[in-house]
Amino acid sequence: MTMTSVMWFRKDLRLSDNKALAKACEESEELILFFQLNPEQFIEGSPNHQAFFSSVAYLKKQIDQHRHLHVHFGNPKDSFKELLKAVPEITDIYFNTDETGYGATRDQEMRTFFKEQKIQVHEFMDGYLHGAREITRNGNYYKVYTPYYKKWIEQVKESPIEVNLSKTTVKSQLIFEKEEARFKTFCEQLPVLDDQPLGEAYAIERLKKFVKEDLKVYDQKRDIPEADQTSRLSRHLRTGEISIRTVWQVVQKAPNSTGKTTFEKELCWRDFYHMIYVAFPKQKEESIQENYRYVEWENKRADFKKWQAGQTGFPIVDAAMRQLNETGWMHNRLRMITASFLTKDLLIDWRWGEKYFQQMLVDYDPASNIGGWQWAASTGTDAVPYFRIFNPTTQSEKFDPKGDFIRTFVPELKAIPNKFIHQPEKMTEAQQKEYGIQLGETYPLPIVDHKEQRKRALAKYEFSKERAQE
Repeated sequence: MTMTSVMWFRKDLRLSDNKALAKACEESEELILFFQLNPEQFIEGSPNHQAFFSSVAYLKKQIDQHRHLHVHFGNPKDSFKELLKAVPEITDIYFNTDETGYGATRDQEMRTFFKEQKIQVHEFMDGYLHGAREITRNGNYYKVYTPYYKKWIEQVKESPIEVNLSKTTVKSQLIFEKEEARFKTFCEQLPVLDDQPLGEAYAIERLKKFVKEDLKVYDQKRDIPEADQTSRLSRHLRTGEISIRTVWQVVQKAPNSTGKTTFEKELCWRDFYHMIYVAFPKQKEESIQENYRYVEWENKRADFKKWQAGQTGFPIVDAAMRQLNETGWMHNRLRMITASFLTKDLLIDWRWGEKYFQQMLVDYDPASNIGGWQWAASTGTDAVPYFRIFNPTTQSEKFDPKGDFIRTFVPELKAIPNKFIHQPEKMTEAQQKEYGIQLGETYPLPIVDHKEQRKRALAKYEFSKERAQE
């Protein structure tokens, strides 16, 4: 009887430089390529949800040209029970492990299930340059980035892994006919993302273009939203359409520059925050720092809705939120500005913002600090003091000096001259008339006074610290 193995795809939607797939091809007589969809995890109507499953659909289309990616809907245990019922000769399972959140819980449950079924588990740390437990200080997790980075940069990074699908027989005969039809219907309901190309080939092309054109000036240009000279790889890393080892290797081939060093540090931040999430698995529900678990948030629903809609009266905040709502993506500097504004100016619980970003961002990944809500609220690691509160106006003047980005996403301010673009409320009624705008009607007045809110935020954080220490 043929010994059959399963390659279980999850957040590794690619056929090259994939540790689990490489080993599965090397060691299996017959291999089933499998993707399991758990409806309990779906976020209906969410750009995040739509983007991820568009990438799954793209991978399936790619595989199905010559082989087959089998799909099944249900919770993982039920899906694998159905797979074992259809193919009882399965002896081994290969997957790239998940160390955080839902994925970590799922993997632990499934290890037990596979053991009960006498199925050999082969799992690999594939998604990061260094796993959460690789870089520690005397076995303890780092809480501060700089010493972590100093150790991280000295460690040898793994090279890309060669995958040879021709080494094994891939089972292409249909297993779940009804599930395939259901998946087809499911994919037809996903929006067509013409402006957001998918797949491994595009991700690699995007990486090479970034390294060739933008890497050397990354340190100078990465904070300028209008320049759009960030790598834009976060979405592809989140789905695993490109491997982090491939990213590192291509970057290493580039000439040395301050831009290159800065980008390497960003890759280190990604590993660092993954380690933090493993060390503090409840970080989406509670503050990492106990000192700030008692902040008395004001949580005004009307203000939250204005923030979501980009109607706060602070042009850079509004432009950023509209970029998110229109494109499913937001420039990294703007993520920090909008997150700080929500938590420090509006005094709204960071968990509200986290949930909205999770729904809207196509690259949302809490394990890589995409979103940065603990950072924004100063409730995460020791890296960010609570008194660091962004002034949205000075941030706007510094990173969008001519207001080009603001005008792109807040068209009602298009005719405003540069001297008023960051603070339209400074215009007289006559000037408003001259530039075709009526504050409070066609564009809102600021919903808060930043100076006053800064004082109130500091007081609330001080109170929380005192309460924690009682």
